[in-house]
Amino acid sequence: MRSFVSQLPARLLVAIMLVAVVYPLVWMFLGSLKTQEEFLNNSAWSLPQEWVWSNYASAWTDGNLATYVRNSVITVFPALAVIVVAGTAAGFALEVMVWKGRNTVLLMFLLGIMVPAQMILLPLFTAYFEIGITGTLWPLFITYCAIGLPLTVFMMATYFRAVPREIFEAAVLDGASIYKAFLLVGFPMVRNAVVTVALVQFFFIWNDLLIALTFTSSDDLRTIQAGLLNFTGEFGQTQYGPLFAAICINVFGTLALYLFLNQKVMKGMAGGAVKG
Repeated sequence: MRSFVSQLPARLLVAIMLVAVVYPLVWMFLGSLKTQEEFLNNSAWSLPQEWVWSNYASAWTDGNLATYVRNSVITVFPALAVIVVAGTAAGFALEVMVWKGRNTVLLMFLLGIMVPAQMILLPLFTAYFEIGITGTLWPLFITYCAIGLPLTVFMMATYFRAVPREIFEAAVLDGASIYKAFLLVGFPMVRNAVVTVALVQFFFIWNDLLIALTFTSSDDLRTIQAGLLNFTGEFGQTQYGPLFAAICINVFGTLALYLFLNQKVMKGMAGGAVKG
């Protein structure tokens, strides 16, 4: 009994935090099942009188959500692949390999982290216009890669720093080339860290709004975040049911991804991946 009483404040704090996180998600989901009349005439906290699942179909087709999701997928995942592969290889080269000037190169990547994205949008827009790729998804892909690489390189170099050098020396003595040392020795030992970094970059890119609004000029090119910002205009007025349904698709989709990879993320953040 005394143990329960001593743990009661912590239990209450956890309960309050759980309600603060879960309740908005439940409220948003219930809102996605309401009719337009319920939104306009009933309390915002009232339960739906009938569950209108057609709001999800309306959001996907009439709200053009399918196009927004497609644009996000074909820009985010290729950019994420480039960021993770190039960032991991660069982190290995800067921390494990010994070559002249590597500290200078690492410093340049660190300087890239310090540059605010807002400062480079106008010069980038001008450059993209000059080379004629505005009106496509290429500006988003290039910008996401450029912004995501510095932090990824820095984080992966930090993870490789924790790997004992004797392991790579033993691999080289056994006849492994530098490429095999990276692919067969280094990469498997930081795989959980790679998942962690990839997930961090995924959420940053997927939830981006500023860059997407800057480089997309038409509705057919908008990503999901930029599309949701203009979602109400698709129906001539704010249709709250389909709007909430579109938000639910976005939020619960990314939440499911995080829950699926949660254990690897925790291991990567704790540095446990270094042990193999």
